[in-house]
Amino acid sequence: MERIYATQDIWFEDRRAAGQVLATALKERQVRCDAVLGLIRGGVPVAFEVAEALQVTLDILAVKKLRAPISEELAIGAICADGARILHSETLRELGVSKTYLDREIEVRLAEAQEAERLYRGRHPALELAGQSVVIVDDGIATGATMEAGVLSARQRGASFILVATPVGSRHACNALRVNANEVFCMTTPVDFWAVGQFYHHFPPVADEEVQRLLDENRRAGVEPGKRL
Repeated sequence: MERIYATQDIWFEDRRAAGQVLATALKERQVRCDAVLGLIRGGVPVAFEVAEALQVTLDILAVKKLRAPISEELAIGAICADGARILHSETLRELGVSKTYLDREIEVRLAEAQEAERLYRGRHPALELAGQSVVIVDDGIATGATMEAGVLSARQRGASFILVATPVGSRHACNALRVNANEVFCMTTPVDFWAVGQFYHHFPPVADEEVQRLLDENRRAGVEPGKRL
């Protein structure tokens, strides 16, 4: 829980390119794991490259941001398809978010996360994480809400070691993730950080079909689980 890695500021061509750079850095540090989990949707193309490089199974974490009433971009927390959730208590107090609004937001985003999981997994069950070491990947970490919920989900499902890995993130969010993740690997933590997309030349929304295709491609590869971190 004590380490954050950072290098100089980096700009990436797109998510796949970022994933390749991230994968190379993880291999150089001799990272071993049993599985790579990508946060939907933007984290999956990055996670795919990491899983391919480490030769392990790729799976998803279906996480939805809980949105503030004043702005859909402002996170007041996040929730996973399995119900694992985190709330930003200070933000809730500052905004005066009512219990009625919060309960409804949780209900709506949980349903969205569960529907996304059904869409992307199809007939394939979620990976068994009990006793496993996992790398959780996103295309970037801004507030850290969705990644924090993803880490909580993996921990509650029994993961023994969790490494959070991302090409770029805010310093505050990456530091906060040390509370629940065993390690945080962030390639760059710029001072002037206002959005993940500012560090990508091409940053379009990831289509549902791309998520499904990448999961299918990884399954067809029949990769073996790696060694523990």
